[in-house]
Amino acid sequence: MFIASPVKTNLYGVGLVRSPAFPVLPRRLQHRVPLSRQVRAVISREEKAVDQEDEKSINRSVVYSSSPAFPWQRSKYTGTKTVMAVVKIRRKMREKLTERLGHQFELLMKAVGQGMLVQLVSEDIDPETGSGRRSLETPVLGLPKARNDPRNLEFTATFTVPTDFGKPGAILVTNLLSSEICLSEIIIRDGSDTILFPGNTWIHSRNENPEGRIIFRSQPCLPSQTPAGIKELREKDLRSVRGNGKGERKPHERIYDYDVYNDLGDPRKKDRVRPILGGPERPYPRRCRSGRTLVSRDPPCESRGKDKDEFYVPRDEEFEDIKRDTFTAGRLKALFHNLVPSIAAALSNLDIPFTCFSDIDKLYKCDIVLRPTEPKDTGLGGFFGSFVDGILNVGETLLKYDTPAVIKSDRFAWLRDNEFGRQALAGVNPVNIELLKELPIRSKLDPDMYGPQESALTEEVIAKEVLHYGMTLEQAFEEKRLFLLDYHDMLLPFVDKINSLKEDPRKTYASRTIFFYSKAGALRPLAIELSLPPTPDNDNKFVYVHGHDATTHWMWKLAKAHVCSNDAGVHQLVNHWLRTHASMEPYIIATNRQLSTMHPVYKLLHPHMRYTLEINARARKSLINGGGIIESCFTPGKYSMELSSAAYKSMWRFDMEGLPADLVRRGMAEEDASEECGVKLVIEDYPYAADGLLIWKAIKNLVESYVKHFYSDPKSIASDFELQAWWDEIKNKGHYDKKDEPWWPKLNTTQDLSEILTNMIWIASGQHAAINFGQYPFGGYVPNRPTLLRKLIPQENDPEYEMFMRNPQYSFLSSLPTQLQATKVMAVQETLSTHSADEEYLIDLKENQRRWFQDEEVVKYFSKFSEELEEVEKKINKRNKDKKLKNRTGAGMPPYELLLPTSPHGVTGRGIPNSISI
Repeated sequence: MFIASPVKTNLYGVGLVRSPAFPVLPRRLQHRVPLSRQVRAVISREEKAVDQEDEKSINRSVVYSSSPAFPWQRSKYTGTKTVMAVVKIRRKMREKLTERLGHQFELLMKAVGQGMLVQLVSEDIDPETGSGRRSLETPVLGLPKARNDPRNLEFTATFTVPTDFGKPGAILVTNLLSSEICLSEIIIRDGSDTILFPGNTWIHSRNENPEGRIIFRSQPCLPSQTPAGIKELREKDLRSVRGNGKGERKPHERIYDYDVYNDLGDPRKKDRVRPILGGPERPYPRRCRSGRTLVSRDPPCESRGKDKDEFYVPRDEEFEDIKRDTFTAGRLKALFHNLVPSIAAALSNLDIPFTCFSDIDKLYKCDIVLRPTEPKDTGLGGFFGSFVDGILNVGETLLKYDTPAVIKSDRFAWLRDNEFGRQALAGVNPVNIELLKELPIRSKLDPDMYGPQESALTEEVIAKEVLHYGMTLEQAFEEKRLFLLDYHDMLLPFVDKINSLKEDPRKTYASRTIFFYSKAGALRPLAIELSLPPTPDNDNKFVYVHGHDATTHWMWKLAKAHVCSNDAGVHQLVNHWLRTHASMEPYIIATNRQLSTMHPVYKLLHPHMRYTLEINARARKSLINGGGIIESCFTPGKYSMELSSAAYKSMWRFDMEGLPADLVRRGMAEEDASEECGVKLVIEDYPYAADGLLIWKAIKNLVESYVKHFYSDPKSIASDFELQAWWDEIKNKGHYDKKDEPWWPKLNTTQDLSEILTNMIWIASGQHAAINFGQYPFGGYVPNRPTLLRKLIPQENDPEYEMFMRNPQYSFLSSLPTQLQATKVMAVQETLSTHSADEEYLIDLKENQRRWFQDEEVVKYFSKFSEELEEVEKKINKRNKDKKLKNRTGAGMPPYELLLPTSPHGVTGRGIPNSISI
């Protein structure tokens, strides 16, 4: 072990004995060495550097030894060498005054060696102990040096070790301070060798976590390749993060475990009772366990804590300061955005609907759509009245939104059928459209409960509409020009419940939409079917087509709005939350529990796990929870997460989550071995798919090269017990409710592993980017994508039909979300569409991974990957200028940029981060 000069100190309850700097001679007195002098260390067979307080037999001033203390003393002396350590500690970006004072004290403690202890562990076995040769704990000394990196402070430690100590393979780090330390990395310089020990981890005070943290060298290795000296530590580190499934998790802990979604509701409040997700009745992926106190036993629901309390996530998964500030700024902005309608709603004792399109225009600060507004006067008088008047007149800068891209250059684009169709291919939710293969469309729901299975969109109806394009129905099928957006079976079981909601009432249908892809390259809606649950005397299936008279035109507009409302709900709850956020969480938990940080698969996946557990915990706290923003502002209301669970049960399959497989499943591509990704698009001008396949191919190439590099032996996949345990846990714990499905991929070959990892990285990066960062650019204009509608379409015998005939515009606008609902959603969409300043992008993966690898061959793989993505960006930009591609270019049309790899920070509608970080 490395040990320092013999001084015992006591700080924060920690005792430290420094052992002799040189071989101990029998009965030889060893003098105390001042703390300010350089630390010198030697090997000891003792395994602990810290005295327990009850060790009274050790003299505090002197250390005696009656026999040689070290194994190498009993043999021929081998000589010593000096090993240097540079320890980088990340400084906090923002601190309170008390924290600053504490920080200065901590710097002093570090300077005199009382802040942190380090202990090296050799890759070689100590024949005396049978485990890795260790040093005693050695303090890190010196005044910090900022160098060229303002985020990190550097400290040093110097060791004198035997020349045959071997190569350090791990470092044990102990924090003696009262506050946490963020360890960036430790660099060991041993002669001409430089060994990197990447940290990027929070190390809490020894008072909270008595066990030292284990930091391994950067070189990845499979379990079978682990040097003998650090094999035990590899296993110990994995055990330490798994926990025992008991007790409430503390903020400083680094425990990854599974639990069901039993923290969305509050059974103590009648209007906040929500079912548990996860189990035979309502299957769902598992979340990270927090172990909070149960507030009810039947069902076993966890406490949600106080409003200010954060949900537990392992400390290393939490937002860093820059990200936290960005998120907080978004919430503050949301507060101001909602302040005006909130006050107005309070004053009038009701929420305010939009009464004309200028009400919507006033939300934005673009001169194109804004006219100066008159100063607002509430007429209240007094201090409160003046305060409210001041709030209402605070000005555009703080209370106005940026104009969404969808109307920035063309205010009326959203009204047109070709834009409605284009967004099914190039909007924020381009993943539900499918090839229509036959008519009539048939439901899979029970006809005894939900009526006849045949759709009202009959051959006769569709043939008549297709004829407008000079084509027969048979020709349209043969040329694959008919497409379908089908939310019927997903929504119909929930329609009656949703339409019966009393609080924040909303109305909906189960919808089907058939599109025609014209020879001119435009996707246009032909007909829409809106269904309600049947009654004894009515199937309640309503069919709408474009028509040419004024009444039919407005009916068509309302029908499209209902389709958009359904699309917005399915997008948010199924495609966005379930298929990226929720499904990714078990992969992250299993990766941390079963793969050592030394494992090459862990190192590959690590950048793609950043911030996901934190953003998911925040979503459970205030977004998808009972009474949260999703429930109050999206169509399914209190049944939102039940709908998400039903979708998981009926449609989620891991093997179909990869882009090529999903396209083939939907009929949007055909298998073709001659194509680069093995598929050929049915619609060539399908921007999401065309650009996505470029990203997919680059990821696949990287993963295949990487996997083959580390698994050169064909048998090494099956024999890698960490890897097999990881995949087994994903299936049998993380996605427990799907564990018996036959479609789970096997994990026996390098191809199997490559396909699994490519799926995961695609979901975390390209897929999430495509369906997340367009939320505000497309959804920020309420009429384009209303998240709910408050009225059904009036029929001739309905009381509201007469009002509709007199003022159809008012009927349309009063069906939209209220101003408060709309601005709530806009604020959330704007926040979710924002790249923070510390975003890490897929194209910069080579820079992020450089600190993990000292293998030049592996570094080349990541460099090549970045070069491929640079070429992808050029191809996408070129496509966006190709006038033949009608879904990308046109007068006033925003280009499709959601899968462009690069982006500045802010709301940009482009950029692919490494991970689901928002």
